[in-house]
Amino acid sequence: MAKVATLITDLFEDIEYVSPKEALEEAGHTVVTIDKEGNKAVRGKQGEARVDIDYGIADVNPDDFDALFIPGGFSPDLLRDDDRVVAFAKKFMSDMKPVFAICHGPQLLITARSLEGRDITGYKSIQVDLENAGANFHDEEVFVCQKQLVSSRTPKDLPAFNREIVNLLKEREL
Repeated sequence: MAKVATLITDLFEDIEYVSPKEALEEAGHTVVTIDKEGNKAVRGKQGEARVDIDYGIADVNPDDFDALFIPGGFSPDLLRDDDRVVAFAKKFMSDMKPVFAICHGPQLLITARSLEGRDITGYKSIQVDLENAGANFHDEEVFVCQKQLVSSRTPKDLPAFNREIVNLLKEREL
């Protein structure tokens, strides 16, 4: 089963972390949380979810994980000012490992300069940013690009997002 790195910090969109995490764990995968620093807890922007951080970014290596999950909210924007976090995300894209990004999650991939020519969806407010990064934007509930990058727009798209992230890992037999 897959070991899924999750880049997350304060002000993540609560349900965009909780729902996919549950779907991944129900399918037998392990979800590991990573922030700039470890040994702390972060809170969702709705105040409904509290997440204990497993590791700081300095304590992990992308090669030790099978997939990357980036929940939305303000978290991706807060994380992308750290070059270590950006490099971590970029490595998954460069290695064509599964990457799951919902809502504002693709902001981290924009900063990693890893979306040129890729097909993606995301929250409406980042559509122009995605296009400026060279991505082809699709206004759909979920979009799977090259059997590697799974993206969705908003919490209402979570059923489709969860289905596709679990299916992709199953197809890859991770």
